[in-house]
Amino acid sequence: MDMKIVLQEAIREAVHQAVSEGLLTLAMEDLPAVVLEVPPQKEFGDYATNFAMQAARVAKANPRKIAEAIVAHLRGTWLERAEIAGPGFINFYLKADWLYEMLQGILRQGSAYGNTTAGQGQKVQVEFVSANPTGPLHVGHGRGAAVGSTLVNLLRAAGYEVQSEFYINDAGNQIDNLAASVNARYLELLGQTAAFPEDGYHGHDIIDTAQRIINREGDRYLNMTEAERLTVFKELALSEKLAALKEDLAAFNVTFDVWFSERTLHEARSIAEVCRIFKEKGHMYEQDGALWLRSTASGDDKDRVVIRDNGVPTYLAADIAYHRNKLERGFDKLINIWGADHHGYIPRVRAAIAALGYDPDCLEVLILQMVSLYQNGELVKMSKRTGQGVTLTELMEEVGRDAARFFFIMRSIDSQLDFDLDLAKSRSNENPVYYIQYAHARICSIFRQVQEAGISVGDVAACRLERLEEAAEIDLIKKLGDYPEEISNAAKERAVHRVARYVHELAGLFHTFYNQCRIIGVDQELQRSRIALVTAVQHTLRHGLAILGVDAPEKM
Repeated sequence: MDMKIVLQEAIREAVHQAVSEGLLTLAMEDLPAVVLEVPPQKEFGDYATNFAMQAARVAKANPRKIAEAIVAHLRGTWLERAEIAGPGFINFYLKADWLYEMLQGILRQGSAYGNTTAGQGQKVQVEFVSANPTGPLHVGHGRGAAVGSTLVNLLRAAGYEVQSEFYINDAGNQIDNLAASVNARYLELLGQTAAFPEDGYHGHDIIDTAQRIINREGDRYLNMTEAERLTVFKELALSEKLAALKEDLAAFNVTFDVWFSERTLHEARSIAEVCRIFKEKGHMYEQDGALWLRSTASGDDKDRVVIRDNGVPTYLAADIAYHRNKLERGFDKLINIWGADHHGYIPRVRAAIAALGYDPDCLEVLILQMVSLYQNGELVKMSKRTGQGVTLTELMEEVGRDAARFFFIMRSIDSQLDFDLDLAKSRSNENPVYYIQYAHARICSIFRQVQEAGISVGDVAACRLERLEEAAEIDLIKKLGDYPEEISNAAKERAVHRVARYVHELAGLFHTFYNQCRIIGVDQELQRSRIALVTAVQHTLRHGLAILGVDAPEKM
């Protein structure tokens, strides 16, 4: 039983009754949303609402009068009393029975507890990471990977139909530069004179790629023309870098339903088709030999070049064709997760979507702020191994996958993330991921003791849960009851950090309960009830950690 939903319905029904009796004058369709909060202090009840103040404008009545009418018409066997406070707040005090009914429902749902229907099957595509396949993933990519994969898990738990996608930038200058960089290193390693490309890639991984080609094939490619060699090296390097990307992401607990190749857009003449549509609709014009999208008509600050004067498509051209391809696949919502440097790119893509005849609001872009690594209180800019930026693999080697994922997720994407490497490695309560995983390991230890003691638990949902009367137990049950709404709201807000915060708070309440309430060795009924409560906590922690892509260890 979700008490918030029950209480919201009861408030709406009370308003309806008051209107029917002429005590209030307002149309039910004009009612504001009923927002319930948990008061910061227990003496103010289990829930509180400012609904009466929100409804005052449409009802043209004093908020306290509205609150009095609601309280007078509230019905529910779960309600102990309701009190009006201040200018029109209503505080609700519920009978203890509702907590036990709620806990019983949680236990009945088992491992499925937390799954909701908030998304109502809306078809959503989430595209994230989409790093150029020209080198290893770095820390910034890691935040996008952690947030994106967690968002996919979260949306699925909240009842959305979700597809995850990686857009492979395997066409254009960056891939040509990759081939030229490998070619230069290949020639150097074979003692040849080679000019390194001006926009080439200087990472040691390029040298490694060239050396692997030599190890496999020797100097056979020296006999080719440079154009032929570049064609071969482009495919060899792209294949190797893409395989490495997939391997790094899999190690980070990130997989994709679809890997979409940019090349396929060019091969299918999708860009030419987009230009044809724009011309037909009057959204494209020619100027100085180039083709321009009239994007200012849809809110962009200036028109954008789609095809350059030399006939070569811009990056935007492929991106427009790609988003048209996404929309043709029937998604209701497109969610892109981009870095902070892409913020200015959003209006032009939305303008292009509008010019194609789609609702630009179907595109939702989440912008990730930067990540800074700190160790011993000092900023870490370079890898100790290569002297370049720290890679995602190096970060995982330093702090572990679970800590890396959790630290990337635990702050809102709107804020810059200061990643404390020392804290992430520490085995202490100050490290949030350790604190949460230790709570789960403690629960597993309790169940091992139960088994070793030969204690028969039976159907935990059938226990006398009303024996759970201690403040630590009540607080824990209430927190458990908040979980489905937390999942639904986090999904609607695309706020994955809310799940991280919730499991951390739940772990804290469990540790308090564990330290204050003996579980094994008390009287049999109380023992069974406390084991039931621990079972519900385990299900919820596991569900939350699974969304975060973090392990729930049985021992630590």
